[in-house]
Amino acid sequence: QVQLVESGGGLVQPGGSLSLSCAASGSIFSIGTMGWYRQVPGKQREFVATIGRGGATNYADSVKGRFTISRDNAKNTVYIQMDSLKPDDTAVYYCNGVITTTGRVLKTYWGRGTQVTVSS
Repeated sequence: QVQLVESGGGLVQPGGSLSLSCAASGSIFSIGTMGWYRQVPGKQREFVATIGRGGATNYADSVKGRFTISRDNAKNTVYIQMDSLKPDDTAVYYCNGVITTTGRVLKTYWGRGTQVTVSS
């Protein structure tokens, strides 16, 4: 059993900052790429950023220069620092991880999401 739990969402004013974290726990052997995605009602979930185990990062054009993804492999945790937030960043943010379990099964796991609202 593997779980990913996000935290840190909330309400922030335009131009403000927010930091999210996502901790993986359970029967984990190793974690590869971890990432953040977001979804607004009526739209498909969209890519935000990913980070490889070695630290290589990739960002959506819409967040490049404003969001920073990082990870702590010892804590099985991925973070995203979101600066210069805009109302268009309002969404439910989900983390995921490509995880090999102790049973040597490789699978992508998702968290349940955390709401981020950017509004004055």
